[in-house]
Amino acid sequence: MRVLGIDPGLTRCGTGVVEGAVGRPLRMVDVSVIRTSSDLSVPERLVSIEAGLEARLDEYRPDAVAIERIFARSDVSTIMGTAQAAGVAMVCAARRGLPVALHTPSEVKAAVSGNGRADKGQVGAMVTRILRLDAAPRPADAADALALAITHIWRGGAQARIDAALAAAGKRR
Repeated sequence: MRVLGIDPGLTRCGTGVVEGAVGRPLRMVDVSVIRTSSDLSVPERLVSIEAGLEARLDEYRPDAVAIERIFARSDVSTIMGTAQAAGVAMVCAARRGLPVALHTPSEVKAAVSGNGRADKGQVGAMVTRILRLDAAPRPADAADALALAITHIWRGGAQARIDAALAAAGKRR
């Protein structure tokens, strides 16, 4: 399975492509950050994010897209920009018929580190270890995108096996 993980943001939108399966070593295919200038209007920034995501979807042809689920913070302007970038990511994936999964930050932290309250440094260290990288991806948005892809492979792959077993037994979820 190949998954594009997206850590949405209006200024920095992290993207990471991971390949693998549950119980097998995972491999990083790509990691990058789509950056937009605060000098641009929000619509122009969203168009830049869309173009960057479309380019990654064209180049890496993922089987699924995993996006960080937005959660409430104290700064409403940050939430709005993050939600807008996440919406663009969902549209890009849906346009191609790709399955989209939303994972909460605590779910991702728990999946990669075993602790739903892990800090960014711990997540980066575990992504580095899981993917056998020489150094943690920078900035943290890039590591977070890889962590989203890892989480989806591990959790999505397990769910796919459960669904297949239920289907074989003639039951539906």
